[in-house]
Amino acid sequence: MSNVTYLTKEGLQKLQKELEQLRTVERPAISQMIGEARDKGDLSENAEYDAAKEAQGMLEMRIAKLEDAIAKARIIDETKIGTDKVQILNKIKIKNTSNNAIMEYTLVPESEANIKEGRLSIGTPIAKALLGKKVGEKVEVTIPSGVVKFEIINISR
Repeated sequence: MSNVTYLTKEGLQKLQKELEQLRTVERPAISQMIGEARDKGDLSENAEYDAAKEAQGMLEMRIAKLEDAIAKARIIDETKIGTDKVQILNKIKIKNTSNNAIMEYTLVPESEANIKEGRLSIGTPIAKALLGKKVGEKVEVTIPSGVVKFEIINISR
């Protein structure tokens, strides 16, 4: 088993819920669409049938991808996450030292990132630069728009 994916318990439940939806709702709906299109006659010139078959192929790919992700998933034990240094699942408060803007993010696995909710992917340049650092430390991060300097103000769970 390669490429283990680390997820929170909630992240794994979200994937499982999506997989269940695809299997129990989407798959039967597409099968019904294919059956209805097939009933309309000549399949060689039936665009409705072709579209339904293509949708079925895309659905089956998504199901396989989710099954693979769930099989490779490992739950992160949040009780073992400390706050002495920045690590995954920490809530961090940082200050941009050039404009004094304060930002707060929770570092999460790639699949659970949502910047609007303040959930920053562990794979981003900012998160990578912050990992292992302690409160009071300053870091320099190169992002597409240039170099940004941050100071870590707080680390919590």
